[in-house]
This record gives sequence, structure tokens and C-alpha cells, in this order.
Amino acid sequence: MSSPPAYPRIRISGCWAEGSSSAGSLDRLLPTVATGRSPRKRTTSQCKSEPPLLRTSKRTIYTAGRPPWYNEHGTQSKEAFAIGLGGGSASGKTTVARMIIEALDVPWVVLLSMDSFYKVLTQQQQEQAAHNDFNFDHPDAFDFDLIISTLRKLKQGRSVQVPIYDFTTHSRKKDWKTLYGANVIIFEGIMAFADKTLLELLDMRIFVDTDSDIRLVRRLRRDISERGRDIEGVIKQYHKFVKPAFDQYIQPTMRLADIVVPRGSGNAVAIDLIVQHVHSQLEERKLRWDMAALASAHQCHPLPQTLSVLKSTPQVRGMHTIIRDRETSRDEFIFYSKRLMRLLIEHALSFLPFQDCVVQTPQGQDYAGKCYAGKQITGVSILRAGETMEPALRAVCKDVRIGTILIQTNQLTGEPELHYLRLPKDISDDHVILMDCTVSTGAAAMMAVRVLLDHDVPEDKIFLLSLLMAEMGVHSVAYAFPRVRIITTAVDKRVNDLFRIIPGIGNFGDRYFGTDAVPDGSDEEEVVSTG
Repeated sequence: MSSPPAYPRIRISGCWAEGSSSAGSLDRLLPTVATGRSPRKRTTSQCKSEPPLLRTSKRTIYTAGRPPWYNEHGTQSKEAFAIGLGGGSASGKTTVARMIIEALDVPWVVLLSMDSFYKVLTQQQQEQAAHNDFNFDHPDAFDFDLIISTLRKLKQGRSVQVPIYDFTTHSRKKDWKTLYGANVIIFEGIMAFADKTLLELLDMRIFVDTDSDIRLVRRLRRDISERGRDIEGVIKQYHKFVKPAFDQYIQPTMRLADIVVPRGSGNAVAIDLIVQHVHSQLEERKLRWDMAALASAHQCHPLPQTLSVLKSTPQVRGMHTIIRDRETSRDEFIFYSKRLMRLLIEHALSFLPFQDCVVQTPQGQDYAGKCYAGKQITGVSILRAGETMEPALRAVCKDVRIGTILIQTNQLTGEPELHYLRLPKDISDDHVILMDCTVSTGAAAMMAVRVLLDHDVPEDKIFLLSLLMAEMGVHSVAYAFPRVRIITTAVDKRVNDLFRIIPGIGNFGDRYFGTDAVPDGSDEEEVVSTG
């Protein structure tokens, strides 16, 4: 990985910056971090999606959304821009981070706090912590292995599970939160610059320099009101651990920072300087989702072998005739769509793995049959049209679990964006039936598959089901994910200039839910999702 760029030394209204130090300087300045860390134990816990970080006057800034950085191959083109925020305890790092986020005005941001990565304490360490005798301000208190792997995955656009730390009990909670990569990742913590590997992952390093008396007052206020500590314990811990750790481990890393921000959140000039630089970096990394490239990438290619189309019997053809007819009433559209969905799902289930099994009949005779060879089946619908397929799946799969994904098109950029996600626990062990009623470009389907892969669902356990697909969408998904099984009732050859399937079916969601955007019954679709 290339090292962060060297910044020229500058001074603007109390905010100064200097170029990156050499390798020798890093060896000299970085505190020694123990390498003999015990391996981290895997724990099973429920993941919860992180809500939007904040709402500004201009937009909602999401922390759990996936930026549309995936090309027609299904791979990420550019890594996220990672900012490291270091500084002493209660120096205002989180406040500075939030000010940067709001000033940046980009929709997808991750704020990752080092406080989430304290190591799990032993019973003896728990007792020491209860008496304010455990040093939480030492590098060994943090799980650097987990921090590094988490930040590396976020930069690659992958999902991560982040521990939730309880400062009252000095322990990790049972629930973990799920974060996704974003345009910008801000990592803040007292030891943000205390590990070489971690330092190399940061594209920009900022040190928040705040007077020690101010930091002590803030720490007293925070630990007493928010963490249930008493004033004697806070002061004892400060003089015994916090202040010595700052002098020994934290303050020396100030020289590793690209920018030092005196007075923290009160330094508006420094915030503006940082924002300007990040904007310039984002412009250099910008890559648009090119649907035209998707459309032309696979012209004249044969349909992939991973595609299975329901046999076009007169019955199936007749149902397609009804639901494609613009004059069909909503009731009939729903009725025949549901019939097709049931046939489609029954057809899809034949591709699941089965194994030989023997049962006894009521007559006491053995019957050599087949049984499902997997652990469980989970359905995931791409909202909103995909949820109309859920009843058909439930009708044929007993006790099936259901998840939902909301992917919408950015009207300014034409890029698919993830806005909502709810997946069952331990989905990585399941065969997943991904449902969307129409797939035109394949953009939304590709993003949905990426989400499943990021949740460790094997590619060959994903089944993409759709009532109608365009050849363009079939090729795009199959080329990006060659082991995903694609199953549909029909494939149309073309999409028009607005990326709508031709001859198509119209906007399935509008016709099914009765929310037709065009009152005259036209088959023109409202572009909400690009399939």
C-alpha cells in the first residue's frame, strides 16, 4: 500500500502542518506496542445497523450506507479516504470529527471510535478497573489487530462488525453494530497513531491539541455524568494513568500528524483547511457508475450458463401476456403475478442441494427419497417490488427467514445507493434467495449481491430471482458474480435510453401497489431504481 502523501509545512491561524516523517522517525517516535497479543476469540452476537450519524440543514449523512463505487465487474474501484484523529483524552476529537463531517457535506461517512476496541478484560483486570487501578490509556489496552482489520475492510468498502463497549461495566456488550465503507472514514482515538500498520492505513493524520486543564475538566464532567464514576476515582485515574500516558505515548505522536489543530473545535480555520483538502482528494478518487458501459459490455454475447429461464409453456406465456398488457386491471395484474412468482420459486428450489435419504411409509416400507442438504433457506427482498415475492416464498418454504434491502438510484448521478438493510442473524450459513421483480441494468442486483457477500454469504449460495430480466442485467450480474444462480420467467433483449426493459412490463411496483405515476395508464416508468 502506498504511503500517505507528504504535506508541506504550513501555519494558518494557529493551525500548523508538517510533512510525513521518515521510517526512521517512525521507529524512534512510536511507542513500543506489545506483539505477543493473545488471539482474539470469536463471539457470536447480534449485529445492529448503525442509524444515520447526523442530519444537517442540507442532507442526512449516513453511516451505514454503501457508496456506489462498484464497476461493471462488481469490484470496488477506489479505496475510501481515511482520516485519523489523534489527541489526548477529552481533547475534543469526536467534536472535531463531527464538525468535519458536517462541513464536508458528503452523504456517506463512517465515524469509527477507538473506544470501541478496548480488549476484553480478565477477571483480575475487571477487579482492577472497578477500583480505578487498570490502565486504559496504555497501548496494550487496545485490540490493535481488530482495529487494523476493521479499518482495512472499511477502506475496501466491505462491511464490518464493531464492538459496543460499556464504560460503566468495562466490558463489551453482547450486541455489535454493523458499519459499511463510505466516501470518507474518520477514525478517532487517543492511540490513533500508535501502531505503524494502522498509521499506514490513514490517508490524513490530524492531532487535536487541547490544554491539559481543559481536558481534565471535560473528563471529569464526562466520566461522572455519562459513565457513572465518582470524582475521586476520576482524579485518581487521571494522575496515575491518563496524564503519564499522554506524556509518554500520545504527545510524541503529534510529530507524526500532518495537521495539528490547537483549541480543537474552536479552530474554525483549521477545520476549513482540512475540509478543503479532503474535497480535493475525493475529486481525484471520484468514479461514476457508468450504466452505458454496462449496456455495451456484453452485447452479442451468449446468455450465461448460470441463467435458468422457466420453461415457456402456453400457461406461462399466457400469464406474461396478461401482466404485460397495459390494459390489465390491478387485480388481475396482482393475481397473475402471484401465480408466476409461485412457479418461479418452485423452479428455483430445484437448484438447491439435495441428498439421499430413506423414510418409512405408513405401511412400514422404506422409501428412498431426497431431502434438503443445506442448513436453512433465507429470502432477501430488494424493496419495494421484491417484497411482493415474499408470500410466494413463505407458501413453499416452511419457517423461511426474510431480510430486506432498500436500494435507490441517486437522481443526480444515476448511481445505486444502499439506504436500508435488515438481514437475519448468521445468514452466512444459509442458501439465500434474493428477490426483485424486474432486473434491467443489474445495478441494484449487483449491489445487493455485494451486501450479501460482505455478510459472508458464499457466492454459490446466492440465487437471484426475478419475474423479468433484460439481457443487459443478466450479463452484468453473471459477469461480476459468475457463481450466482440467476433464475427468471423471461428475458427481454433490450433496454431503452432510460434503461427500462423493452418490451417490458412497466413499473412493477406502481402497477402492483396502485401508485401509477402516470394517470393515463402509460407504461412509462418512474425511475426509482435501476434494477
